[in-house]
Amino acid sequence: QVQLVESGGGLVQAGDSLRLSCAASRRTFSVYVMGWFRQAPGKEREFVAAGRWSGGSTYYADSVKGRFTISTDNAKNTVLLQMNSLKPEDTATYYCAASLGRNYDRPEEYNYWGQGTQVTVSS
Repeated sequence: QVQLVESGGGLVQAGDSLRLSCAASRRTFSVYVMGWFRQAPGKEREFVAAGRWSGGSTYYADSVKGRFTISTDNAKNTVLLQMNSLKPEDTATYYCAASLGRNYDRPEEYNYWGQGTQVTVSS
C-alpha cells in the first residue's frame, strides 16, 4: 500500500511559479512511475507529467512542456512538480499518482492517488 500526501497548491498570478510536492510512504519499492494529473471543472482528468521513480525518463503533456518539470527524490520518497510561467489555463485540481506498471499517460493506469491540491492562476 502506497500513501501519497500532497502540498503546495494555492492562488497565484499569471507568470508566477509554484511547486507542488507529493510525499510517498516508505513502501515504494513496487512503484515504477510517478505522475501528475489535473482536472478543471467540466473537464476530464488529464495527464500533466510523469517520471520514472528510479529517475531518468520524464514525460510531459504538450500544454505544459517547457514550463513544468517533474522530479523524484528517492531519499525523501518525494515527487515534485515545478510549475513556471503559470497561465490561467493551468487552473485545476492537481493530483499526484503512483503506478506499478510502465504506462503513464492515462488515469486508469495508476494504482494510488493523493487527495488533490487546488491551483488557481489569476490573470
